[in-house]
Amino acid sequence: MQEQELKILTFMKEKDYVPMKAKEIAMIMKVPKKEYRDFLEVLNNLEINFKIQKNRKNRYRLVEKIFYDGIYRKNQKGFGFVKLENQENEIYIAKGNSLNALNGDSVLVEIIEEENKIKSAEGRVVKILKHEKDTIVGIFQNNKNFGFVVPDDKNFGTDIFISKKDMGKARNNHKVLVKITKYPHNEKKAEGKIIEVLGNINEAGVDMLSVIKEHSLPSTFPEPVIQEAKHFENKVDKKDIPNRVDFRDREIFTIDGEDAKDLDDAVRVEKLEDGNYKLEVHIADVSFYVKENSLLDKEALIRGTSIYMLGRVIPMLPRELSNGICSLNAGEDRFTLSCVMEIDRKGNVVSSEIVKGIVKVTERMTYTDVQAIIENSNQQTIKRYEPYIYEFKWMEELAIILKNKRMENGYLNLDIPESKIDLDIDGRVTNVSKYETTFAHEIIEQFMLTANETIAEKFFWLEAPFIYRVHEDPDLEKTQELNKFLFNFGLKIKANKDMMYPKEFAKVLEEVKGKEEEKVVSNLVLRTLKVARYEAENKGHFGIASKYYCHFTSPIRRYPDLFIHRIISKYLEDNYNVPEKWIEEHKIQAEERARQSSEREKIATKAEREAQDIKKAEYMEGKVGEEYEGIVSSVTSFGIFVELENTVEGLIRFEDLGDEYFIYDENRKRLIGERTNKTYKIGDKIGIRIKKASKLLRQIDFELS
Repeated sequence: MQEQELKILTFMKEKDYVPMKAKEIAMIMKVPKKEYRDFLEVLNNLEINFKIQKNRKNRYRLVEKIFYDGIYRKNQKGFGFVKLENQENEIYIAKGNSLNALNGDSVLVEIIEEENKIKSAEGRVVKILKHEKDTIVGIFQNNKNFGFVVPDDKNFGTDIFISKKDMGKARNNHKVLVKITKYPHNEKKAEGKIIEVLGNINEAGVDMLSVIKEHSLPSTFPEPVIQEAKHFENKVDKKDIPNRVDFRDREIFTIDGEDAKDLDDAVRVEKLEDGNYKLEVHIADVSFYVKENSLLDKEALIRGTSIYMLGRVIPMLPRELSNGICSLNAGEDRFTLSCVMEIDRKGNVVSSEIVKGIVKVTERMTYTDVQAIIENSNQQTIKRYEPYIYEFKWMEELAIILKNKRMENGYLNLDIPESKIDLDIDGRVTNVSKYETTFAHEIIEQFMLTANETIAEKFFWLEAPFIYRVHEDPDLEKTQELNKFLFNFGLKIKANKDMMYPKEFAKVLEEVKGKEEEKVVSNLVLRTLKVARYEAENKGHFGIASKYYCHFTSPIRRYPDLFIHRIISKYLEDNYNVPEKWIEEHKIQAEERARQSSEREKIATKAEREAQDIKKAEYMEGKVGEEYEGIVSSVTSFGIFVELENTVEGLIRFEDLGDEYFIYDENRKRLIGERTNKTYKIGDKIGIRIKKASKLLRQIDFELS
């Protein structure tokens, strides 16, 4: 289809071309009679996508205007922006130029005002190519003879009218799932039919179920997929053992959180006589069980990643695999793909080998236990693991060496705390705090990074079909914007249009280490960086200052890891003499799988973030009137955002900043009092009072205390 489209467009671009009817074009292009119907379909698609058009005499010609397709993001105020693929700047769409497009719709846009130094390009939506959603989650409001649903997505753009016959069993203030039957047109609202009642807005668990339904997350596995997973017993296939390197006589450890169930990585460190270190990273050989194009594989690709939503996991693979035969449980034989590296005292990988292995994990360690050992802080723990103490000390030594080397290269050590949200048995939030990490976390982080880099570099030079984790250089304009903020702290990142250096960013982060402004500066740097994604082409990873990087270490919960395990296994099985046809087929697959995985990751990240926002707002609903100290994290034209020590962020609106009128200084992103010159800028410490919080709106409002 695409090839035929290209041929038609090329034909019409010829300078001698004059508008012709479909039959005339087909005759000149020598389209066989039996393919004429397909040819008309191609012409129709080109017309639908505004690439060609018919005149009054039904003759086709190229469209003279240039149109762009992208994703429309709607603001609650009615205007929106269209993001074009591989473009940083967005196109502004005024409310009257949106063609009633809804948040997330794929649209075709024409530019009506070009971009300049003052403002972004302005456009007009000429066609809605595809609505993102045909179902919406929201709160049902009953008006006797009719009802309507207020969407949870406040940017969606319209309430949804529900006729009496389409209400089902919904009652006032029920969370519901609505099937859209008519999209908004002119001044008319969208119309819909309630297809599922999720429960009352205050009922336990309905909030997380709403997020699942809102993003159409696959919360259950199809029965045939579960049956395929159950086919594997919880013991390895003995006939495959002779084909593997046997590591079962070695002391190997998993190190995870207390509540982890899917253990896909295990490590071992040995200090060699010459002072070098031998690092073994053993990863569950999931691809041995999840074969290409199997039901399990197809379902894993649809999901793309496991999603962690506060006490509820939506796994990529059924638990029969993820918690069973694919989990490196202590004392049980498990198949692995193992990366064995020799590392010198400067942190350089001097040699490496990738093998299919079999392991029997010695101990299932927790971060808490390992930290107690390296700190010598809990004698009971030290006594329990006494035979292995020296091995954990070697791990600590090697992790310090690896981290120091990364820091020298410009590794961005963004110390941005994650939220720890505690729930009771019914799923209601009991506490929100900062998730504390220790050097035990750093040990695993450094070992996994090293294995990922080693694998990526090896398969890059093999020119194998592969999926890389790509993090491109930040834009110069965004870096210059960042420097305006950093000026307030006496800091600056040196950058030019030809090259961005991770070391320059790393210097700034090191400068604020341990200072009050560390968290704010780290967040500002994070917002400046591009979003990492998966690609079939290696483009390096700016954030970890690495030329070669991939995700190899979590095949239970990430599809790209599973895909490259399959590639690695093929190369090992064929002794690196892989058929050219197989390589070409899998290069195409790598591109498709990378694109799908990136999209699924975006959805997962959004769902996880929304789940946290809901629970943070729920927690603060019970804190209204209480006072806290926080740090200004962002300054906008409508108020200032303040982040508290427990990671909760709220907004102080202009009207809650006192009687004074404040001027918004956009260049420096600060507010200046018109009468007193009182300023509010990023990084300022500020006392606040909780004014209001709404779990339903996912909003928290502060006021000055």
